[in-house]
Amino acid sequence: MLNDSIDLNQVRRVLVIKLRHHGDVLLTSPVFAALKQQAPHLEIDALVYRDTQEMLSLHPAISQLHTIDRNWKKLGVFGQLKAELGLLSVLRQRHYDLVITLTEHKRGAWLVRLLAPRWSVGPDGPYGKLFRKSFTHRYLQVPGNRRHTIEIHLDALRRIGVYPSPDQRELTLVAGHNAEATLAAKLEQLGLSAGQYILVHPTSRWLFKSWTVQNMAALINTLQQRGLKVLLTAAPSPDEMAMLGDIQSRLTTPAASLAGQLTLKELAAAIDNARLYIGVDSVPMHIASAMKTPCVALFGPSGDIEWGPWQVPHRVVAASMSCRPCGNAGCGGGWKSECLQQISLEQVIAAVEGVMEESA
Repeated sequence: MLNDSIDLNQVRRVLVIKLRHHGDVLLTSPVFAALKQQAPHLEIDALVYRDTQEMLSLHPAISQLHTIDRNWKKLGVFGQLKAELGLLSVLRQRHYDLVITLTEHKRGAWLVRLLAPRWSVGPDGPYGKLFRKSFTHRYLQVPGNRRHTIEIHLDALRRIGVYPSPDQRELTLVAGHNAEATLAAKLEQLGLSAGQYILVHPTSRWLFKSWTVQNMAALINTLQQRGLKVLLTAAPSPDEMAMLGDIQSRLTTPAASLAGQLTLKELAAAIDNARLYIGVDSVPMHIASAMKTPCVALFGPSGDIEWGPWQVPHRVVAASMSCRPCGNAGCGGGWKSECLQQISLEQVIAAVEGVMEESA
């Protein structure tokens, strides 16, 4: 593979594509910051799914944020075609010089062909001839080479000769003044002040990533018995709210809760104002890293090297089992993860004590 770096002085507009879930999208934020710091003249746009846009909206390095609605499919063939052509028209009007796609999604390859930028970057892998031949540059992915997902994203920049320094690899998430104000009002109603509570987010949209209800309730009880204030959060989905309700029913003293009541931006503000974040491998854990909030993260079948907290005081708690990380939806696909069940209350308490001492 040739050392064919790109002279960013010849680039005016860039489109970065990431069509995945919320956490995946947030972990691309250093790409925009690093590019902008290396070449301040660049206009850098993003293309993401509409439901994930709050992960990048208000990012200071992003000029325009374009979205694809997953619900376009419900519009029927002609309705979806109209929406797709409308997006393509908007993107073509931007006249991109460089397009970077950070997933193997075929849409990235098609967009490169349709937008015809001078340069294009995509991941190298067994994604088919169409995908492989769509890009001028492909960044390598080494099987079995465990690295943080952020570093893998940044490989797309390294491939074209842009090498981000450590301080250019920070996560960025901007809650915004509106979310900060509405969150402050909600905290006031609960009698909580910024910097005086521990935010506990026990759930994940994938419940096989969650610790046991009994242990999570015991942890919260222990924290409150020590005089620490706890704020509970969870997504409004029925499964997560049911799990949270089960935890709350086991508490000896009720804990303050904003579960199911926060937008993603408000959740970011709540985590930003927390003394400590405790949770599992889920979007809020990545938000904690972006907000520079000390973090205790419990990991089960997913890989903490690839997805763990980033550039923030933290502890990862995981069982020492040869089978993890397996990436499966629970043992045998049964949605219960023995590696999480084996994490003891004492391990988590020790992690909490360690992070709080480190960040005091």
